[in-house]
Amino acid sequence: MMRLVRIVGIILAIVVVIAVALPFFVDANQFRPRLETTLSGALGRDTKLGDLKLSIWSGAVTASNLSISDDPKFAKNPFLTAKSVAVGVDLMDLIFSKKLIVTGIQIERPEISLIQADSGVWNFSSLGATGGNAPTSTKQQAPAAGPSAAPNLSVKLLKIVDGRISLQRGGGLKPQVLEKVNVEVKDFAASASFPFSFTAAVEGGGQIALAGNAGPIDMGDAAATPFKATLKVDKLDLIRTGFVSPATGLAGIVSVNGTLNSAGNKYDLTGDVRAEQLKLAKNGTPAKIPVEFHFTLGHNAATRAGSLTRGDVLVGKAKASLTGTYSLQEKATLLDMKLVAPAMEVQELTGMLPPLAVELPRGSSLQGGTLTANFAITGPADKLDMKGTLAVKGTRLANFDLGSKMTSVAKLAGIKMGPNTDFENISANAHSSAQGIDLQNISIIATDIGEISGAGTISPANMLDFKMRAKLKASGAFSALASNVPFTIEGPATDPKFSPDVKAMTSEKLKAVTGAPTEAGKAAGGVLNMFKKKSN
Repeated sequence: MMRLVRIVGIILAIVVVIAVALPFFVDANQFRPRLETTLSGALGRDTKLGDLKLSIWSGAVTASNLSISDDPKFAKNPFLTAKSVAVGVDLMDLIFSKKLIVTGIQIERPEISLIQADSGVWNFSSLGATGGNAPTSTKQQAPAAGPSAAPNLSVKLLKIVDGRISLQRGGGLKPQVLEKVNVEVKDFAASASFPFSFTAAVEGGGQIALAGNAGPIDMGDAAATPFKATLKVDKLDLIRTGFVSPATGLAGIVSVNGTLNSAGNKYDLTGDVRAEQLKLAKNGTPAKIPVEFHFTLGHNAATRAGSLTRGDVLVGKAKASLTGTYSLQEKATLLDMKLVAPAMEVQELTGMLPPLAVELPRGSSLQGGTLTANFAITGPADKLDMKGTLAVKGTRLANFDLGSKMTSVAKLAGIKMGPNTDFENISANAHSSAQGIDLQNISIIATDIGEISGAGTISPANMLDFKMRAKLKASGAFSALASNVPFTIEGPATDPKFSPDVKAMTSEKLKAVTGAPTEAGKAAGGVLNMFKKKSN
């Protein structure tokens, strides 16, 4: 038994000695030109490797440096650089037959630069092409089949570990940076489908994960390579990461779960979005409630345009539909959308007023009722133009007494006053733009007050400028006074000032009754004019 143990120990010692000594007898650098040529031919880019070493233990050839050139149309700096790359090889074939068979590639901590031109073309689109961007040495050895032929390269396992990607796009967006990038590709062959996974942390906040199958590689445009994958985005900060321009007024933390399929230059994305701390206007404040968005999106990378065929917006139980098209231009994203919101519960929407920069009179709140809206949304994302109609039914403006804003008229007309104002119906034609909000054909039926109509504007700073006319509920001797009362609403939305021009209106009514102004008319006008001063 002791003799057997001794024999095994001697064999192990010999193996260790061979493993330590063999790298000194096999110069891995003799394979560097072949590796560079193979990789350059496969990628269609000049590829350079640093000093090579053979590791018996790992069965890999390691290079101290890796550099892959960029498409010269985009940049002179390398597309990819890495401090270390390990190429797994079949050692038996390498040592005894001098035959190089790649079993795996692992790239450590690479720096990758992704650039998209204004035309929508990416700098990696020409990867794998054996045409115009391939190095001279590679062109001379290219197969006769031409640019459409896939390079004869297969790798059992390809890994990128702890990489960093700089993503530069047009449209005025700052470059996005992905850190801790990890990619794993199994059974890679350019002419076949292969499984892959991708994970990364987004600088500024957020995590991205993508997993599925891709291939065969499109040799004319690598960006058009088909794939099917599941997409997961967790806690992505739209502004801090640079995915959305601050000029749009849009901000928030979003999470996405969906599926992404591509065929050529066409992409189909279906999934669910959960947005927290959402802000929808430049002067808005983050929402305290989450918003969900269920969508189906089709995008054409060649035209840089797409369509939103399903866009269900959910705020609590309230639901709206957003559909339409978009186009990614050089300096802006152009939208042509429609928002349809049938009978959304007002109570569910109150939390979305601050994100929209909508202000109510100080201390007041909306309670109950439904909101119906129908809007066309067009123009660049940072200067949207919205036109449409809105209507609110059966709601209460709590802690705001409209009657008290017209105290003298309310008393003369016998109007009931209280701490709240109830509305049977509110409707208007609305136009929102960079200049503010323009409301026309306003029609209001206030339960205890009467009918109010008019038009006006709300500035971007939420300053009001409205010319209104009220047909108040009234009885008795002064009913004629309240049948048609003009007034203005001015000042900040949080503290609106009501200023009726009742003196002139009273004179008109009394003249219609008596044929001429009377002392009583003058007196009544004076009383109502006192209300005007109080309301200011």
